[in-house]
Amino acid sequence: MTEAAPINAIMRALADPTRRAVFERVVSSDEITVVELTRGSGVTQGAISQHLKALKQAGLVAERPEGRKVYYRAQPDGLEPLLDWMSHYGVFWRERFANLRTLLKEIDP
Repeated sequence: MTEAAPINAIMRALADPTRRAVFERVVSSDEITVVELTRGSGVTQGAISQHLKALKQAGLVAERPEGRKVYYRAQPDGLEPLLDWMSHYGVFWRERFANLRTLLKEIDP
């Protein structure tokens, strides 16, 4: 199974609803600046920057400085540790539901 540290960082980063909304906006665009993310969000530019910092530390976004602007984009493999972890438990639950289905058929044919 995957190491806990990257999964914990990803879950901690995505636990905050505002940060999740910022991440969704980054994912839905090729590249986006802090100014563009701030527009219409109801969140200050400083707060957006802090959310981006947390997302970057979790490996979910990358930045590309260009002059005075910094462009953010989603990291394609950023969610991979979480997906690996979830797939492990998906197998666990599929087996349990299959066993339950079998048991229920035995009880009530």
